[in-house]
Amino acid sequence: MSDIRHNWTKEEILAIYNKPLMELLYEAATMHRKHHDPSVVQVSSLISIKTGGCPEDCAYCPQAARYNTKVKVHKLMDVDEVTSLAKNAKANGASRVCMGAAWRNVRDNKDFDKVVDMVKSVHALDLEVCCTLGMVTELQAKRLADAGLYAYNHNLDTSEEYYDDIISTRTYDERLKTLENIRNAKLTVCSGGIIGLGESTEDRVGMLQTLANLPEHPQSTPINALVPVEGTPLEEQEIVPIWDMVRMIATTRLVLPKTVVRLSAGRTQMSMEGQALCFMAGAGSINAGDKLLTTPNPEFNDDMEMFRILGLQAKKPFADGDKPVVKENAEQSLA
Repeated sequence: MSDIRHNWTKEEILAIYNKPLMELLYEAATMHRKHHDPSVVQVSSLISIKTGGCPEDCAYCPQAARYNTKVKVHKLMDVDEVTSLAKNAKANGASRVCMGAAWRNVRDNKDFDKVVDMVKSVHALDLEVCCTLGMVTELQAKRLADAGLYAYNHNLDTSEEYYDDIISTRTYDERLKTLENIRNAKLTVCSGGIIGLGESTEDRVGMLQTLANLPEHPQSTPINALVPVEGTPLEEQEIVPIWDMVRMIATTRLVLPKTVVRLSAGRTQMSMEGQALCFMAGAGSINAGDKLLTTPNPEFNDDMEMFRILGLQAKKPFADGDKPVVKENAEQSLA
């Protein structure tokens, strides 16, 4: 019987999530070793290429224009600046660079032209290039793919049932449509969510069910722990217990066996021992560098010391797929 399924029920996933922790950890570690090299972890670096001023109302996000946070609004970076940051990330062991812009959706204008140039420039460094720019059409996603984009991130955040408690300016169906557009453009899909939003265990399971029952499993799934930020509606939320992260990563590993599970936001709240359990449970990637878009993150040197102690190696770029080929029509503006 294949490990890959697209017909999971909530009850089945809930039963996995609620298993005795040591049994769950063992099963997840076994599955991880079946489909992945447990000694290899990808180091990804996030660059906020356009910060703040977002019109959305995501309750967790300090970049929303309507919230009074300490995030300073910055216009879209220049291509040379992004390329320099990507070179530095590569020198520190990163094999993937994800560029994030605080947009509701991609627009066919000069800013998008500039992002396309950024993709081409970072791709030329022999790095996996990922973008998270909000909603994207299939044509826009194809243009990014033609420029050398490897992955597109668009998180579901939480379950469909709890979603309206977190965001009202974009529907769940719009998120799913964006994932469809990414798949149709032959990009690898990066989609996951956040725990610690006030959601129930059933909501966590519901999000995983949605991802697992897509026509194709996401190639990577970030599991984020909320970093409460002053000025956002979720500023008073309690820090997610490490055991919840371990359970969530282990459950994700078992329902998405071949997917790269990304231990993402919230690592500053975790001990090295806690992170080690997450790697054992199936996490195969970390986001490194001193910031994740606008929230704190461990520094590269700290992560490399953790890798040394745990006997982990940084994954090389394109270990899970071929390097994209840049196509000529990526030069053309859709404006």
